[in-house]
Amino acid sequence: MLRFTTAGESHGRALVAIVEGLPAGVAVDQELIDSELRRRQLGYGRGGRMKIERDHAEILSGVRHGLTLGSPLTLLIENKDWPNWTDVMAAEPRDVAPEKSRRLKRPRPGHADLPGGLKYDVRDLRNILERASARETTARVACGALAKQLLACFGVEVRSHVIQLGGIPDKPLELTWNEIAAIADDAPLHCADADAEQKMIALIDETRHRGDTLGGIFEVAARGVVPGLGSHTAWDLKLDGLLAQAVMSIPAVKAVSIGAGAEASSLPGSEVHDEIAYSAETREFIRETNRAGGLEGGITNGEEIRVRGHLKPLSTLRRALRSVDIDTKEEESAAFERSDVTAVPAAGVIGESMVALTLAGAMREKFGGDSLGEMKRNFDGYREQLRGY
Repeated sequence: MLRFTTAGESHGRALVAIVEGLPAGVAVDQELIDSELRRRQLGYGRGGRMKIERDHAEILSGVRHGLTLGSPLTLLIENKDWPNWTDVMAAEPRDVAPEKSRRLKRPRPGHADLPGGLKYDVRDLRNILERASARETTARVACGALAKQLLACFGVEVRSHVIQLGGIPDKPLELTWNEIAAIADDAPLHCADADAEQKMIALIDETRHRGDTLGGIFEVAARGVVPGLGSHTAWDLKLDGLLAQAVMSIPAVKAVSIGAGAEASSLPGSEVHDEIAYSAETREFIRETNRAGGLEGGITNGEEIRVRGHLKPLSTLRRALRSVDIDTKEEESAAFERSDVTAVPAAGVIGESMVALTLAGAMREKFGGDSLGEMKRNFDGYREQLRGY
């Protein structure tokens, strides 16, 4: 089994991640991990925090001479803003003047501030904000970079792109893998439609001026995934459910769709289900369409995985929404912390990581192996089984 966990607060000393279940012998590219972290920080409409952090993942354990050991792999990502928060976020008891405490008592609508404060019975909602912050996803992206490196050993690639932002274009984009792969790394919003992207940028500028925020839709695509990952036998083994949970866990994602998604509910079956053919040349079953998004019955079918995350407008607004002071119970404007106007491209990068981690977990479950070589032998045997089906 492949699993990961993260720890750390938004303005704490560092973020930490532990990945367990990687087989021994996987080559780890440190620069690739940092490259993924940089990608998460890009995108037009990002806020001031991206100018502060220059994220780098330091490997503390689980790798020797560039190869995984099969033991837990630990990553450390320092928060560059920590020197400005050493008193406020100190682990040891510390007397901090009230005016410098940065106590949060005006919960922000749409955030975990108030429900978290009620749940944990805390009077300073910063205790909730710090962990609920999307800063935590930095550690997820570092873990996802490791998962991508494992998947690459088996010919699996994972990419993302923005298909709608702030309602532009009217209908979310539908692109082939090659069209997604052709998007330039420095595209401001990682959108394939240049005209739509310019309209998105103009809308972001207008929205920033109004002190508001924007949401949108990103799509994650994975190709090279063999049929047979996941299972139909139990609800919690279905891979589509695991992917939906993984993407839904990204902050601000309020809906997840696979393949045709919600649109399928309004169409007749003849326009939804992917008809099956057989290629004698490649000795595999194929489909001319992929409305199922690569999954049927909770199992991969060999087509590209297509998962979409629907991101709500970010909850921290410069033009603050109404709230209530938790001490006085009087109406006040919500607190403001640094915020982006939109983060849909970054959410796509995080989505890639969550999809990659979920697929890598499914690969580990099916093919096992303590070493990469053993896992590959099991995989090759399965591929031979598929060709003889």
